[in-house]
Amino acid sequence: MRAVVAVLLLVTAAHAALWFFFQDKRQAPDFTSVLPSVSYTPFEPGHNAAADPAADADKVRDDLKKLSTVTRAIRLYTSTEGSELVPPIAAEFGMKVMLGIWIAKDIDRNNREIEAAIDLARHNSNVIGIVAGNETIFTDQQIPVENLVAPSQRDAFAEETKRIAAEEAQRIKDAEAQPENKRAEALKWANDENNAHRLIRLIQRVKKSVNVPVTTGDIYSVWSEHPDLGYAADFIAAHVLPYWERFSSTEAVDQAINRYQFLRNQFPGKRVMIAEFGWPSAGYNLGKAVPGLFEQATVLRNFVTRAEAIGVDFNIVEGIDRPWKYFEGGVGPYWGVLNNAGEPKFNWTGPIVNPDYWKLAGIAVLVGILMSLPILRLARPTILQALTLSTAANGVGAWAATVFAFWNGHYFVFGSSLALTLGLILLVPLILIAMARVEEIASIAFGRKPRRLLVKGAPTVPATIGDSVSFPKVSIHIPAYFEPPEMLKATLDAVSRLDYPNFECVVIINNTPDPAFWQPIQDHCRALGERFKFINAEKVQGFKAGALRIAMERTAADAEIIGVIDADYVVGPDWLKDLVPVFADPRVGLVQAPQDHRDGDRSLMHYIMNGEYAGFFDIGMVQRNEENAIIVHGTMCLIRRAAMDMAGGWAGDTICEDTDLGLNIVEHGWLTLYTNYRYGHGLLPDTYEAFKKQRHRWAYGGFQIVKKHWRRFLPGASRLSRDQKREFLLGWLNWLGAESLGVVVALLNLIWVPIVAFADIAIPDKILTLPIIAAFVVTLAHFLILYRLRVPVKWGQMLGAMIAAMSVQWTVARAVAQGLITEHLPFARTSKGGLSRMSIEFQAFWEAVIGVLLLVGAAVLVVTNNSKQIREIYIFAGVLVLESLPFLSAVAIAILESSRVNSFKFWHDAGIRTAELIGLRPVALPSVRSPSQPIPSEIRSEVS
Repeated sequence: MRAVVAVLLLVTAAHAALWFFFQDKRQAPDFTSVLPSVSYTPFEPGHNAAADPAADADKVRDDLKKLSTVTRAIRLYTSTEGSELVPPIAAEFGMKVMLGIWIAKDIDRNNREIEAAIDLARHNSNVIGIVAGNETIFTDQQIPVENLVAPSQRDAFAEETKRIAAEEAQRIKDAEAQPENKRAEALKWANDENNAHRLIRLIQRVKKSVNVPVTTGDIYSVWSEHPDLGYAADFIAAHVLPYWERFSSTEAVDQAINRYQFLRNQFPGKRVMIAEFGWPSAGYNLGKAVPGLFEQATVLRNFVTRAEAIGVDFNIVEGIDRPWKYFEGGVGPYWGVLNNAGEPKFNWTGPIVNPDYWKLAGIAVLVGILMSLPILRLARPTILQALTLSTAANGVGAWAATVFAFWNGHYFVFGSSLALTLGLILLVPLILIAMARVEEIASIAFGRKPRRLLVKGAPTVPATIGDSVSFPKVSIHIPAYFEPPEMLKATLDAVSRLDYPNFECVVIINNTPDPAFWQPIQDHCRALGERFKFINAEKVQGFKAGALRIAMERTAADAEIIGVIDADYVVGPDWLKDLVPVFADPRVGLVQAPQDHRDGDRSLMHYIMNGEYAGFFDIGMVQRNEENAIIVHGTMCLIRRAAMDMAGGWAGDTICEDTDLGLNIVEHGWLTLYTNYRYGHGLLPDTYEAFKKQRHRWAYGGFQIVKKHWRRFLPGASRLSRDQKREFLLGWLNWLGAESLGVVVALLNLIWVPIVAFADIAIPDKILTLPIIAAFVVTLAHFLILYRLRVPVKWGQMLGAMIAAMSVQWTVARAVAQGLITEHLPFARTSKGGLSRMSIEFQAFWEAVIGVLLLVGAAVLVVTNNSKQIREIYIFAGVLVLESLPFLSAVAIAILESSRVNSFKFWHDAGIRTAELIGLRPVALPSVRSPSQPIPSEIRSEVS
């Protein structure tokens, strides 16, 4: 234990050291002065200034008090909706104001804006200019001609209006006369030029009424392409925002100064002001332009020092973050030099650092420690095992710190808060599942060998139970329902060959009125002798459990062990001889042997199915056995009769009666044991449809058991130990939860696709999408590593098994959903023995629909993001592709089942043809059994 504690301390120290070494510190020129001007928007558009003017004034005063410490002037964008409070309050702090007039298509609102700005300029001496219109030409907000003069002058303006219309029409006509390859560009310029001339008239209207400079604010290219506008304005107010032009943060300052010099050269002698320059502190990237706190601080400090050195007149956008600006995209709320609370986001002198960095480091290390503590409860963990688990725990700690940083550094409206909260709620079980899989990898790859696993050939105690009985009597029960008679005969023949002197066999055929199914079995039981009892029961209630209850009624009174096998299982002669001795320990209530199959060579589909089943019995069951928490799966099971009676026998209220009984036995304190040696071999489901139906029944029955037993997991409600509870809960979460969660997340992401693609809202990659990718990688590693270490299959069969395992995600999720809304579904028999034929219906229709939609969604994201190149959207598209794999796996198997490729004969013949084509002599290959040939009753599969 000391070594384990040392490992935990070492990993914790290494984690803390990584935070120390990777702390981001950047250098930028110090700025010790105050900014000449910053943009300020006190209220959200549409704000009702008359509702509570006193509160509005208090808010503006509080904002300006904070801004007065960083700037000498304020630039506004509107003169109504509360902004009219700014000039007089700014004067209290000695601040100048550049008024704004917001121009749109609403004539009356435009007039109110114009008149308000004129009035404010006349009555406030600290007003130093008016900006009429904000990016009016760039955003194609055509100014109504009615706003070009005061309302009282409109009648006299009629002739001028006609002249304006004629001029504009002529420009459009000239543009339409351009060659076809230049026409679209010419029409856009003509439309913008028309608007520029309207804007010139608007500037002239305002200039006549005030004594301060009047201009308009627009991007630098608008001024360059429409020089008449530049000459009409009192000064050039150019917006230079390198982020929106996709320049990197290292290129931003050079780009801004170049734009400034360009306009100075185009308009010599004219005052040129960079009326908007800034960089967002959060949000999504746009090509090379990456937002961030460090990038914002570096860009602004470099810009202001350089601009001051060469005498550039500028305004920083903006003063305070405004969370309601989400309509400007993911970066909209994050342009302020102060956060929404009015606190500085970075220092203007000294190294640029994250002020919350060490808080985040502390959270990461603390969560890593807390997540590592359960390692101390493990029984004799190895150093490598502890190292792997502690590293994963600290990785979760780092993710938790990232979540905190994101939550603390972003603003949320209702929609984004809901999306993030829902995403995190779904991620918590996902991370628990991933951690459980990491623990299983560490345990199997680096932990100690299983201690409780029953190994064939290992010494056992004498087979005695009681004082005078040397071989306790075993009653073997075989329930059957419309089973092929020849298959069931093979099962009975194998039982008759058991190397054990004291057993009986009770065969119960239930709800099968057709004598063709039960008469041959009755005759065969008579031929096998008095040990074999035959029951033909009609109208049995309770599915398979009801039949097994009847079998118990016909069981010999002196039988102490009950054995259960399915109708398709051919048991080996050593089954009872090897496993009954374990019951000499009076605490043992149940011994389970694994399932295996003797028809894995029927087709390629059956081959990969068989590999998929093997994983559960060679990996999961072996691990659960170490905590006395195995899943009982009915066939190949031996149960002490006393334990069965104590647990209440076979219950018919679930469709997985075997697992239900096994859990009841464990809850009563009995020991259960497991062997992974194959003592019997059954048959695989005939078709992919049958495979999915069987998995649906298991999942639905499993969820029924969860609903039935959850109260017994409460403290003191049963004799389950803490480790047993943990194994069962994680087992359910790892299977039912993981598959259902995968489907839910995939469907939610599909719904999110149009929002991301067309509303400029990106998924936050570090906290939502990257964990999904990490969980997928963990799952993939879990499957591949554990299969190579525990399951004796070849690489091809292993990869096929992985596809088969993924293919039932939708099936399991659908079963869980049905379990949430229903109490019971009919028991569905799994078709085996070759009687069933493949359905003409495509067995993966809904999987195909969802899988294709996920791929289409990924394609839409990539195409719509081609111009923006937002990293988070590409990652999100990758997540959609990963999420499509389970659905497409089902489609692949459904297609495989009906294709020639599914037949081993196809591959046999292809091998011969290939050998002939390349000039080799045909190689003798194993013969292929005809599909119509009966399945041998005693084919042995390779065992580990």
